[in-house]
Amino acid sequence: MARMARSCIQTLLKVVNSGIGMVGIAMIIYALWMLRVWQRHLGPDSAPNAPIPWLIYSLIGLGASLCVITCSGHIAAETANGCCLYVYMVFIFMLLVLEAAVTADVFLNRNWEEDFPDDPTGNLDELKDFIKDNFDICRWIGLTVVGLQGLSMLLAMILKALGPHSETYYESDDDYTPDRVPLLKNYVPPHSYVSDSLYQPKNDSWNIKINGKAGR
Repeated sequence: MARMARSCIQTLLKVVNSGIGMVGIAMIIYALWMLRVWQRHLGPDSAPNAPIPWLIYSLIGLGASLCVITCSGHIAAETANGCCLYVYMVFIFMLLVLEAAVTADVFLNRNWEEDFPDDPTGNLDELKDFIKDNFDICRWIGLTVVGLQGLSMLLAMILKALGPHSETYYESDDDYTPDRVPLLKNYVPPHSYVSDSLYQPKNDSWNIKINGKAGR
């Protein structure tokens, strides 16, 4: 029963973790698209002296971090190793703290835009206007992402409590004891015998000589 529950938790953790990875891949694709548009807008002459698009690089870094967390989560779910699960839970916890800090700053601070540097690409203003126009959709998307992260952390904690698979390895057949051995009395495990074929002809000739002397 515990083995079946452990397998189900591992499968659920992989599925939930895949959702986090898809979010990271989507962020990377969106950031690369914005970078391409920004490079076209600048042109080849003004590209070396252009300001740094920090929003685009931040999205790429955050998306790559989500992909790394997804890989670590799959490894932790497959191996059910305590150390891997601890590292994965620490990553998820740090991500939740970062998201909570940014969300609290945006909703509680009226001048939250002053905490961020100026965006030369103008994508921050476009993103802000898009969120205002589609606030309900963006809210549900954000809650879904946070829910996936919280659920993955909960599943990792449950898997850590269940522990890894208990498997028994035998070096040879002699180390294996049948299940019905306790019901037998004076059970002696079989021993392995090794015969050397080099000494077989000598033993046969010796037996022939002894039999010949006995016949005389």
